[in-house]
Amino acid sequence: MEWNDLTEGAKAVFEQTRNLKNDNIQIVEFEVGFVQDFETEGGNTYTVSIQEEDYDSIKRYTKENEYGEKFHMARNKNIVKLILLENGKIPDNLSEFPVFRQYKNDVVVKETEEKEMTE
Repeated sequence: MEWNDLTEGAKAVFEQTRNLKNDNIQIVEFEVGFVQDFETEGGNTYTVSIQEEDYDSIKRYTKENEYGEKFHMARNKNIVKLILLENGKIPDNLSEFPVFRQYKNDVVVKETEEKEMTE
């Protein structure tokens, strides 16, 4: 599957895995059903939308990727974690790695943050 074959929402998610530079791993957590408008520094706006077809596109790309990158994806209801593996396997302690969570609806993000603070 080629990069150009991906849906726009899928491209947004994969761009974040590449932007979260870490020595070993990048993690993006997103919600299927997410829609939000963002404003650039120049004042232009663009919309990021991650829907079921974007999830399917991400799933296909992770299975058919020909560029040597290895991914692991886990889904619980509408919340999905996409992990870019640089050494081909998942590390023992994922909690040590930063997670990009901007692509989640506000209610879910607040609940997740509150839960993490109480643990």
